[in-house]
Amino acid sequence: MSRDEVFVNDIKRTSDFVFNREVVEVFDDMLARSIPLYEEQQNLIREIARRFWVPETSIADLGCSLGTTLLGIAEAVPEAGTLVGYDNSDAMLDRARSNIESAGKARVVAVQSGDLNGDLKEVELINTSVVTICWTLQFVRPLKRDQLIRKIYNTMVDGGVLIVTDKVLTNDSNMNRFFIDFYYDFKRRNGYSEAEITRKREALENVLIPYRLDENIELFRRNGFQIVETFFQWNNFAGFLCVKSS
Repeated sequence: MSRDEVFVNDIKRTSDFVFNREVVEVFDDMLARSIPLYEEQQNLIREIARRFWVPETSIADLGCSLGTTLLGIAEAVPEAGTLVGYDNSDAMLDRARSNIESAGKARVVAVQSGDLNGDLKEVELINTSVVTICWTLQFVRPLKRDQLIRKIYNTMVDGGVLIVTDKVLTNDSNMNRFFIDFYYDFKRRNGYSEAEITRKREALENVLIPYRLDENIELFRRNGFQIVETFFQWNNFAGFLCVKSS
């Protein structure tokens, strides 16, 4: 695993964070050092998927990046015959396909191009019982989020589940600042310098737009999901379990 040093050097770069080949090379390390309890969240996602998957239905991961979540679910739900991932980064998709081949899962797991900020007709969801959006919804423009969640709900079988993990805001600005400070302490403990933390924060300012916890819950409910619960929270990170009741 290559170490994440994307923001070590003070070089001129585009203002917005981009999931390019430089990021792909270090993405595993970036996730492990930037997302609190990353492995445990992945374990929870796999367990939820195993419990909610319905035979003869498909599984989809929106914003699949390197295919890690999809491959984990494929191991947890070996009976599932169709797992598909969508991402808008060609660099991510290339590495995901390589990872899928290496894991021997090419017969059941496939990834393809799909932009959650673009034409959602490109994101084909058919007869799904498990859909995951992991650390990705925060990158979808707010004006597109209702359309995306409604599409997922409408193409999901009764009893299916949408699993979302994301950064969240608090209802109180002071508490929000505390949580962000705690998060930066977490990154410092994992070896990121003050300069790296600052540069990445600036690169993400225009592309990562988190909602409050209650705003996310309302988003899922108004677009059809009758049951919405949090299954994980660590300061300003949360996981949502959204069920389409029969």
